[in-house]
Amino acid sequence: MAIDLSREPGTAGGERRLANRSYLVGPNGAVVARYDKIHMFDVDLAGGESYRESNAFRPGDRTVLADTPWGVLGMTVCYDLRFPHLYRALAQAGADFLAIPSAFTIPTGKAHWHVLMRARAIENGCFVFAPAQWGEHAEGRQTYGHSLIVDPWGEVLADGGQGVGIVSARIEVAAIAKARRMVPSLQHDRPFTPPGLAARPLAAE
Repeated sequence: MAIDLSREPGTAGGERRLANRSYLVGPNGAVVARYDKIHMFDVDLAGGESYRESNAFRPGDRTVLADTPWGVLGMTVCYDLRFPHLYRALAQAGADFLAIPSAFTIPTGKAHWHVLMRARAIENGCFVFAPAQWGEHAEGRQTYGHSLIVDPWGEVLADGGQGVGIVSARIEVAAIAKARRMVPSLQHDRPFTPPGLAARPLAAE
């Protein structure tokens, strides 16, 4: 959801960008938690196609965990999916479920959507809930759809495919502990010295 930040406390004077924000709403209609997308999708593609999310949206700067009656939900948005350290931090801080509402393009969706969602679930022993936009949008942009629910072992429990609809699945919360017992990698993270920066630019630069 695009949110006007101009009236929010702490917003810098002259900031005209919006926030790409996800809300968690409780059964009584009250907002339980909100998360502003951290990672902005800025890219120039072959053929002249260009995306500059940071022109319109201010990146967030904090992670968000929210308590639910079933466990702890880690909140993220779309392009955040490509930054696995964010999900590791959420899982290490107590997340049982990961929310990843998204609007993937068709090319990246076909190539990466399912495998990345399954990877985030498997790596962290979490359920993944990934509602996804589908269809044609402004200026002919098309999104992939395939809303997913993935269990902590990486099994896709529900796939909305292409089109408008609702997906649901039975969530066995005990599957979280079971997956983490079988692959206890969250207990085996270790600090390490990162490599020095390479002198040459990254391949995409």
